[in-house]
Amino acid sequence: MNFFSPKTAAERYAKGRPFFHRLIIRRARDFLSINKLLPLALDVGCGTGLSTVALKEITENIVGTDISREMIALAPKDKNIAYFVSDAENLPFNENEFNLVTISQAVHWLNRKKFFSEARRVLKEKGWLIIYDNYFSGQMPENPQFQIWYRESYLGKYPIPPRNWASFNGEDTEKEGFNLLKHERIENTIGFSLEELTNFLLTLTNVIAAVEGGNERITDVEFWLTENLKPFFKDTVEVNILFNAPIWLLQRID
Repeated sequence: MNFFSPKTAAERYAKGRPFFHRLIIRRARDFLSINKLLPLALDVGCGTGLSTVALKEITENIVGTDISREMIALAPKDKNIAYFVSDAENLPFNENEFNLVTISQAVHWLNRKKFFSEARRVLKEKGWLIIYDNYFSGQMPENPQFQIWYRESYLGKYPIPPRNWASFNGEDTEKEGFNLLKHERIENTIGFSLEELTNFLLTLTNVIAAVEGGNERITDVEFWLTENLKPFFKDTVEVNILFNAPIWLLQRID
């Protein structure tokens, strides 16, 4: 199933996903020495537009694409951003059009070879490709019991659907026409209230597969999550959750 096409999933995504993307874009900006706004960038798999908006830090004009019309319908409107419904393996753009292509939290759903081919096609000479994610670790630094709950209760009830986990090196990317300039993995923490953490967990494909697949009602999942998470908020209104962000910075080989 397409986990991101249902309207209800898109609405939960827009409500529950944290805006971490600026952290990644700023690291890329500093490493690539981007000292002035780039003319045009493409954000592939843009979802509800968080990763697209983050590009305003380094780009004057931006195009966001996603296969889900429902996701794009909820993306922020901006005079310098245009959105198109398109899959990542067949981009509706000309050759040598963009200075930069980004893809956030989506490459593991794609045919990677086709995506690299399309990204290379639409990039200008020496154009950059930034691939990144922000994996939920299931760790709450101040309370190790949370990870036990996540692994045993949450994943036991809502297992992770199959995907092609992102893993590639310089030799792999060179075959696809890109130099791997840098690969790093950074840790970052995001603060959540009880409501925010519940809403975030409702956006994961674990839950989408169960709800949109017809096996669970969203109200029942939300109630179960809230009741299970309450003990972790007994003495606080906000907890910190650890995320792991892999980043690949690539440049088109000409």
